Amino acid sequence: MSDTKKYDIDYLKSVSRLYPNIASTATEIINLQAILNLPKGTEHFLSDIHGEYQQFEHVLRNGSGAVRRKIDEEFGDILAATEKRDLASLIYYPEERLSLIQKSGIPMDDWYVVMINRLIRVCRAAASKYTKSKVRKALPKDFAYVLEELLTGRRDQANQEDYYNEIIKTVIDIGKAPELIKALCDTICRFVIDHLHIVGDIFDRGPGPHICMDILQNYHSVDIQWGNHDVLWMGAAAGQTACMATVLRISAKYGNLDILEEGYGINMIPLVRFAMDTYKDDPCDCFTLSVSDEEYEKKNGFYDRRMQKAIAVIQFKLEGQLIKEHPEYHMEERLLLDKMDVKNKKVTVEGVEYPLEDTNFPTIDWKDPYKLSEEEEELVEHLRQSFVNCEKLQEHVKFMLRKGSLYKVYNNNLLFHGCMPLNADGTLKEVEVYGKTYSGKGLFDKVEQYLRKGYYSVDPDEKKKGADLFWWTWINGNSPLFGKGKMTTFERYFIKDKKTHKEPKDPYYTWYEKDECVTMILEEFGVTDPDAKIINGHVPVEFKKGESPVKCNGRLLVIDGGFSKAYQPKTGIAGYTLIYNSYGFLLAAHEPFVSVEKAVEEGLDIHSDTVLVENVTRRQKVADTDTGRDIQSQIDELMALLKAYRSGKIVEKE
Repeated sequence: MSDTKKYDIDYLKSVSRLYPNIASTATEIINLQAILNLPKGTEHFLSDIHGEYQQFEHVLRNGSGAVRRKIDEEFGDILAATEKRDLASLIYYPEERLSLIQKSGIPMDDWYVVMINRLIRVCRAAASKYTKSKVRKALPKDFAYVLEELLTGRRDQANQEDYYNEIIKTVIDIGKAPELIKALCDTICRFVIDHLHIVGDIFDRGPGPHICMDILQNYHSVDIQWGNHDVLWMGAAAGQTACMATVLRISAKYGNLDILEEGYGINMIPLVRFAMDTYKDDPCDCFTLSVSDEEYEKKNGFYDRRMQKAIAVIQFKLEGQLIKEHPEYHMEERLLLDKMDVKNKKVTVEGVEYPLEDTNFPTIDWKDPYKLSEEEEELVEHLRQSFVNCEKLQEHVKFMLRKGSLYKVYNNNLLFHGCMPLNADGTLKEVEVYGKTYSGKGLFDKVEQYLRKGYYSVDPDEKKKGADLFWWTWINGNSPLFGKGKMTTFERYFIKDKKTHKEPKDPYYTWYEKDECVTMILEEFGVTDPDAKIINGHVPVEFKKGESPVKCNGRLLVIDGGFSKAYQPKTGIAGYTLIYNSYGFLLAAHEPFVSVEKAVEEGLDIHSDTVLVENVTRRQKVADTDTGRDIQSQIDELMALLKAYRSGKIVEKE
């Protein structure tokens, strides 16, 4: 029993307001002690979603195969493979599947009875590792009573069978069966995954990052480790103009400007007008689009290429201003506009001359190449106001700040998106941040502190430092989210020689196969459990070249989701996701998602192959988790309170 000396008597008196007597205190101790012995909840890890909202939502609902495993466990050989496939499809897309079935002409009442009973079995199995209280709180309000009765009722007992069947019959008779089925499907998805980790990069490339954010805002339990593309959008929302210009350029390049215009309501007409006025007669051959839709290219390519060039030039100017303003960023070698010789069609990069592929830059004043023209200044200010006053974008970024961070230690695993900046010899790299040097965890903490200031600070100087650091975090060679020596956007546009396109990786990507390096990084964050893992995103794993996402004998896992279609020809798959349940880890490799229509009409799921199965030596319980440790602390407090009651130090109340 806990010692009351460990707790201040005044503190125990404050706890006694919640538990005013021995009976209530003892009851809560029994309840919490029982929770500690439940199986650990299932964690789901996703990374690098990049706006591919349909695949993202499908993987969320199927739990990277967890729903199918639950169906297989529950029904085994009782159901045929096609029946299990159809049941899974119903759980993933209840509305769409119901609509399809209703149009098929089959007797719906019989179908409802069968499916409701099957869904109840799956739901009961998925809910079995939770307390009744947690299950009750998670049930949809409209069907909370009905679902609780169906999930806890004993149909196998004769005196309850009629009661159980009558509930289902009445639901069907009053026309509520479709709604009950939807509620059951949503509840199954809720129970199959207890907690979701997004290990960075929700934004850019794909068509619906705003839809992904809407989905995450409604998810029951989630944390986010910011990726480099996320901080870019966060910086744009904070009014950092170089970040904003980069967001616009990438959106134009990937044919996704409608994300800004339709998804966030940001007016693109001023950019269209400026681009057409300035570059209408310029073929903009260096500014091809990264789109697979030929119809889109024919319809929008003329405008998007010109908008891309217009905002790219503005981006390079704004970046040059930042580099000059912040010599502590040590990025002088990225000042390239003043290295162009348009007359002779050459540019000098790191002391070497290369042919320049584009020489039409009407807005550049060659006496001061990083100065915005008057029209560019007006455009940038208009766009900046649109970003900072966009209600939906600000709502999404505030959610990212509340739920997110640069890293997270969760259940003895270390999660971060990019890398730990290292020296060539594998030691922690000292990085300068506004006059002071930091390394390891200290670097992550200091950068995150400044990023939060960049959004929230009321001190103009601190706010500007933080806002500018959003851009630094996106692009600097010392950033833990970038992980490369430089970003060669300029070279990729204007120089053919691919040697100039290379972006050397941080030494982390060499050293993360070494056991001593992984141990050092984990210990830097206070993680000493021998079974602990580092979980990264950021770098696509080139499966077709034989590369493995499993590093350092399973101590480090790279789970770049590969959702972005732009990467799939390079990687050969649609990336990886990770499940960590009470039995251990399952790393799944996914094939590309075809479509919602195929999933609904044909029951087509994402085909996944299990890459890694790592079973724990003992099934993990809640007691083995961070939540369990918090519960144990509560138990210790309550035991001390119980002792205080029994010793007479605190008087019981009714």
